[in-house]
Amino acid sequence: MPLPYSSTLRATLAVASLALMAASAHAGTTLDAVKKRDSVRCGVTNGVAGFSAPDGKGQWSGLDVDTCRAIAAAVLGDGNKVEFVPLNSQQRFSALQAGEVDVLARNTTANLTRDASLGLHATTINYYDGQGFLVPKKLKVTSAKQLKGATICTQSGTTNEKNVTDYFRGQNIQVKTVVFESFEASFKAFFSGRCQAFTTDVSALAGLRNKEAPNPDDYVILPELISKEPLAPFVRRGDDEWFAIVKWVPNALIEAEEVGITQANIDQLRAGSKDPAQQRLLGTGDDLGKLLGLSKDWSYKAIKTVGNYGEIFERNVGPNSVLKLPRGNNRQWNQGGLLYALPVK
Repeated sequence: MPLPYSSTLRATLAVASLALMAASAHAGTTLDAVKKRDSVRCGVTNGVAGFSAPDGKGQWSGLDVDTCRAIAAAVLGDGNKVEFVPLNSQQRFSALQAGEVDVLARNTTANLTRDASLGLHATTINYYDGQGFLVPKKLKVTSAKQLKGATICTQSGTTNEKNVTDYFRGQNIQVKTVVFESFEASFKAFFSGRCQAFTTDVSALAGLRNKEAPNPDDYVILPELISKEPLAPFVRRGDDEWFAIVKWVPNALIEAEEVGITQANIDQLRAGSKDPAQQRLLGTGDDLGKLLGLSKDWSYKAIKTVGNYGEIFERNVGPNSVLKLPRGNNRQWNQGGLLYALPVK
């Protein structure tokens, strides 16, 4: 039975709309620029252990660094085709807005203000963090609520500065916040005795205590978390194609852990897995790459290069790393954590 005219018209318009949406999804310029340049420009920190920091030979490592390498592997087939661009907190957003970097993977918190006012999009959360306090043990402080009258060092231009003000105002506790333009200047001031406490994300506090403190055992991280800090890579608005790529690469790494794909077994599974969820990630099942403007094996290349999310976590920030952090909220959703990959299918 033929549809009534009005229904037919609506159906035709719907098909046309979907066609236009599909066309616009591949109208961005970032992917073309990345392919032409043959590298991904990734904005990172000047050096935060576990997330993005160079060694003495200039080789970068960290959770955010591995995210960038995975994107390069998915797009260009080679995880080494990354240009790491160190940016401080004040530079990071303007550098992305101006096109100086293709993606900002710089332990950056996703929140409403940034998502709605900077012309940027947060993509997939790759670390659930929270802000805390580092203090010398000699102060014999066991709670942030005991910091009345304390001087607290932090970095300007970050969510940390506002969070600490909001927290102590809510607790009706008077403190003095001293801000520094660079992260290095802020923590060096703390370790030199300028402040009684230092505040930033707990992951960074662990790195500072273990790598920068004169004697790590002289310092303790207080138990309170005063904020939610979901960290995610950012991209510019207006390029849906590139946004989708940077969104789905971390999702693939998270789902790879969930379905049991690792760097060690990926080639064995690729040769013989009959599991549809594994096959999609291994590039032997449905061709999802074409929807992203990538090759069929885009996720295979990313996982092969850096491993699944659990391997990335363990290597960079886990109990066997310099940070020695537990998985905590970054466990998989079916293991009591918050990590929940959108389905790659």
